[in-house]
Amino acid sequence: MGIPDIRQLITVEFEVYGHVQGLNFTKDTRDRCSKAGITGWVKNSKRGTIVGKMQGPKDEVDKMIAWLSSEGSPGCQIERCELHNQSNLNRLDYKEFAIRF
Repeated sequence: MGIPDIRQLITVEFEVYGHVQGLNFTKDTRDRCSKAGITGWVKNSKRGTIVGKMQGPKDEVDKMIAWLSSEGSPGCQIERCELHNQSNLNRLDYKEFAIRF
């Protein structure tokens, strides 16, 4: 009988608005998520926003939501970060965090 994992896993989709493309935002998002044990993906949208999906421990995802909402990459100007389809997970759907094109 093993020790139960007390980390709550969540999934959430996000879209970041503002001056966010062309500033390494997707790369910085991938690097921060990978370091935090968050899986999923991120990409530039045709609307000029950054969109993606994160899955991982709730505390780490919450930290990334704060970064996406207010800090972001150097030089960016975030207007807002919208979250969609947030829910709990039993297991991760992705093995890593990737940049999509």
